[in-house]
Amino acid sequence: MTETASGPARGSRSRGSKASKGLRIERIHTSPGVHPYDEVAWERRDVVMTNWRDGSVNFEQRGVEFPDFWSVNAVNIVTSKYFRGAVGSPARESSLRQLIDRVVRTYREAGETHGYFASPADAEIFEHELAYALLHQVFSFNSPVWFNVGTQQPQQVSACFILSVDDSMESILDWYKEEGMIFKGGSGAGLNLSRIRSSKELLSSGGNASGPVSFMRGADASAGTIKSGGATRRAAKMVVLDVDHPDVEAFIETKVKEEEKVRALRDAGFDMDLGGDDITSVQYQNANNSVRVNDTFMKAVEGGERFGLRARMTGEVIEEVDAKALFRKMAEAAWACADPGIQYDDTINHWHTSPESGRITASNPCSEYMHLDNSSCNLASLNLMKFLRDDDAGNQSFDAERFGKVVELVITAMDISICFADFPTQKIGETTRAFRQLGIGYANLGALLMATGHAYDSDGGRALAGAITSLMTGTSYKRSAELAAVVGPYEGYARNADAHNRVMRQHSDANGAAGRVDDLDTPVWAAATEAWQDVLRLGGKNGFRNAQASVLAPTGTIGLMMDCDTTGIEPDLALVKYKKLVGGGSMQIVNNTVPKALKRLGYPQEQVEAVVAHIAEHGNVVDAPGLKPEHYEVFDCAMGERSISPMGHVRMMAAAQPFLSGAISKTVNMPETATVEEIEEIYFEGWKLGLKALAIYRDNCKVGQPLSTKKWDEKKKDGAETAEGPQAGTTERIVEYRPVRKRLPKGRPGITTSFTVGGAEGYMTANSYPDDGLGEVFLKMSKQGSTLAGMMDAFSIAVSVGLQYGVPLETYVSKFTNMRFEPAGMTDDPDVRMAQSIVDYIFRRLALDFLPFETRSALGIHSAEERQRHLETGSYEPSEEEVDIESLAQSAPRHTDAPEATGTRPAKKAGAPAPKEAHSSTELAEMQLGLNADAPLCFSCGTKMRRAGSCYLCEGCGSTSGCS
Repeated sequence: MTETASGPARGSRSRGSKASKGLRIERIHTSPGVHPYDEVAWERRDVVMTNWRDGSVNFEQRGVEFPDFWSVNAVNIVTSKYFRGAVGSPARESSLRQLIDRVVRTYREAGETHGYFASPADAEIFEHELAYALLHQVFSFNSPVWFNVGTQQPQQVSACFILSVDDSMESILDWYKEEGMIFKGGSGAGLNLSRIRSSKELLSSGGNASGPVSFMRGADASAGTIKSGGATRRAAKMVVLDVDHPDVEAFIETKVKEEEKVRALRDAGFDMDLGGDDITSVQYQNANNSVRVNDTFMKAVEGGERFGLRARMTGEVIEEVDAKALFRKMAEAAWACADPGIQYDDTINHWHTSPESGRITASNPCSEYMHLDNSSCNLASLNLMKFLRDDDAGNQSFDAERFGKVVELVITAMDISICFADFPTQKIGETTRAFRQLGIGYANLGALLMATGHAYDSDGGRALAGAITSLMTGTSYKRSAELAAVVGPYEGYARNADAHNRVMRQHSDANGAAGRVDDLDTPVWAAATEAWQDVLRLGGKNGFRNAQASVLAPTGTIGLMMDCDTTGIEPDLALVKYKKLVGGGSMQIVNNTVPKALKRLGYPQEQVEAVVAHIAEHGNVVDAPGLKPEHYEVFDCAMGERSISPMGHVRMMAAAQPFLSGAISKTVNMPETATVEEIEEIYFEGWKLGLKALAIYRDNCKVGQPLSTKKWDEKKKDGAETAEGPQAGTTERIVEYRPVRKRLPKGRPGITTSFTVGGAEGYMTANSYPDDGLGEVFLKMSKQGSTLAGMMDAFSIAVSVGLQYGVPLETYVSKFTNMRFEPAGMTDDPDVRMAQSIVDYIFRRLALDFLPFETRSALGIHSAEERQRHLETGSYEPSEEEVDIESLAQSAPRHTDAPEATGTRPAKKAGAPAPKEAHSSTELAEMQLGLNADAPLCFSCGTKMRRAGSCYLCEGCGSTSGCS
């Protein structure tokens, strides 16, 4: 693709004498004399984004210009997140052309200023190729580039930061300040607190030290107060402590104790959901915690030996602990609350290119960036599906040559950005400019593997992922060596040259030792081998421009910008997707990768169509017509009946890790039934397999967010919930209670109510069990034979059957009140003067007639008399006489309160059932699979987020819970 002053790069064209300075840029996608913008069809669209829960408009900009092949989601995300200028003002960007030009022209200008290009013609090719790749969603820079580059504000390009703190109050206060400024800018930071002396050591004055756990409280409160980037999401941060720190046990237990507090407060009636009013009283919730273990500790665990905890000031062993018991405490804490994660110190530093300048002690919040303290990393990710080729004969291949050329282009741009970038602190700016850490990565791996007929948890899938990762990193360092010949190696290279070249040999050796599996990965391995040979040759001659080249980041918002089906290294979420339509509305579609996979596996077109139809109906491939059972694994996803095993995720991480400069942002999800021993096994295997970091999440281990990934199970053991503590060494027995219908007797008491809502008249008959509450509802509208009347008939039958199967009335009330559609408006009921729809009125009326005061009051439903009482006395509470009557009514047994006797199933708490209408792929998967996803709701638009690496991503508005 290029050549430098030291000679042409392999596969490039020669353009001039060897004496010319700067890179020669070869065209990849563009043609001379034709701008990339002129090769696509553009159209105008209106972007109106609402919070579906209350109908409020979150963002509106009309008439924005995008290529016609961009999806609604991608257009919405880019317009709302990345266009600069006040909405409604002439300065506001309104076209993707303006956004790309703002960024790309800044990069070109900086590249020309700092001598990156051999000629103005090369600079123009660079600009056009960069614009083409961004326009066609081949890759994307990380969000700070789109936020800041080419604007009047500081041009921060990095999303990932690592800070440092020493054992002094001045340094600790600097930590609070620096972290706060990074949060304010919308990014995240991590640091290691192990330099701070423990609470078991003395101060110079003779008193006891506070210890790092104490200082974590102040930093946690600061992070919870400063809304990241001025948004409503909390800040992203990572706190690391070495395993030999004397306070490590207190560090491990911090979140466990707080989770116990959350449960107690929740049971006492406080709002402890994520974002709830009372969750802020809980400490240590704004950070991810990780313990940094070393090989000495892990070998002590393996051998059942003692392990020494060392004083921070002298390095002396001040306490010995049972290594296996300490490791067990880590696993128990992770079982209970998902923290701490684990980082493998010796593995991390074994792959460190700059050890003479300091050890790697910490990571960014998502754990993919690991390098020197007080440094930063800017990220960019490639869309792997853009490099999958199908020839006329139906054969597939990965376009390794074009992939390598795009990697060279992107690495060049990323390095240029450091020349003009601004940084949040002077120390971070100095370190980043001296070591020039980059983080190229990719997205859509899960989709690529499925499309090529590879199971995510398979030798073939891991081989292809490893080959692509090796080619990406090898090509990146090759380009870094070429850049070093043009603009010089990074400042810290001379001091670290031996170590840097040693790590390059380690990567090359890992590439040579990797297994080749099939016709897809073998050519990619060959290209990667050639790239690593160039790295060793050119690096030994020129040095390297960058101390770090690659990581695997979450690719949250930018993944949506590129219309990726999967983020980072993650597998596909589910086989059926939620898709927004240009004209408004939405639809569910079977993943486009499914037909590709079936075709790759050799199925004829008619069978492909039959399998796709089965998936559309059932959400999975089990018993799909004509599909061989041995091919089921190709369609395994993160959620569903056939979900990927936790160790399958670990093995995929291990396949990519030897070919990455940094690490991988990923959380290994485990089922609620996972044991402490299984978590120990995963943490131990992560070390054995050569991972740099690992975190797990056991489903439903946290109270502070809506979590439940399986159908409702009633689990009791000796009268206590199993969630109260891990049952070590035991197998938990799960009993599934199936609902049993309880029919009403022939004669049943009932109430008939006539009503009018917005001019539409109707009648409701509500029949009850003689002693057991509501059991049947009939609804009749005045115009017989109309569509509305027919739908209300069907609706009332469905509700009646649900009530007889044990669904509590309060569940229906919570779901159907406030639902908006016509007819709506004034009613003739004095207790319900306004209704947003007929079903809103019906369930408010039923609540008033059949629910006790406390239950409907919690739902905000009161009678006219109660509202009048509130105006007069300030309280909705009924009189003593009314209380006595209600007490008598509630003393009668209800059939939903005794599942053991009746066989009915207890209802989930409000908010737990899967949504009745999907607003994202996660919610659609919940509906298809009959379960709830392990994900919080988006603060901005209310939709269920989905996992992206170790963060969460909202498909509706692009918000993330992490640092990107």
